[in-house]
Amino acid sequence: MDLRNEIRNIKDFPKPGIVFRDITTLLKNPQALRYSIQQFKEHYKDKKIDLIVGPESRGFIFGSILAHELGIPFAPLRKPGKLPAEVEKEEYKLEYGTDSIEIHKDAVKQGDNVLVVDDLIATGGTCEASAKLIKKLGGNILGFAFLIELSFLNPREKLNGYDIFSLIDYKEE
Repeated sequence: MDLRNEIRNIKDFPKPGIVFRDITTLLKNPQALRYSIQQFKEHYKDKKIDLIVGPESRGFIFGSILAHELGIPFAPLRKPGKLPAEVEKEEYKLEYGTDSIEIHKDAVKQGDNVLVVDDLIATGGTCEASAKLIKKLGGNILGFAFLIELSFLNPREKLNGYDIFSLIDYKEE
């Protein structure tokens, strides 16, 4: 199955010159979603993953389904103020300004092998912050998995040394 055919491309969103890769069309197609998860499952089935972490919000979708399929726990990474228990926080730079993500301090155990799963990697800023958070809590980053990689933005530069697996690679806007 060619998953590119399941992604809707919206030009000039959220601003002129950007092509937004809309995954809602893939999510509406049970066969495409199932195929995506099976590709991830096949790739990671023999890895020793203790925990899957997914950034808000679409990382929740792919990460939790994959965790279920592999029979392992899932932990969400959230925007500030969304988690009720004690959190660890990491700031990261955006094109203009900064943002941050949080995770419950008890989400990652010392020595856990953690896979970070998200729908898309663009510049790698969120993933870099995710890796720092997981390391602060004593986890080991097993790798990063994405439905979509925008390789023309060079996200792997920020994740140098980490295993990165993506199902769809856009080499140009």
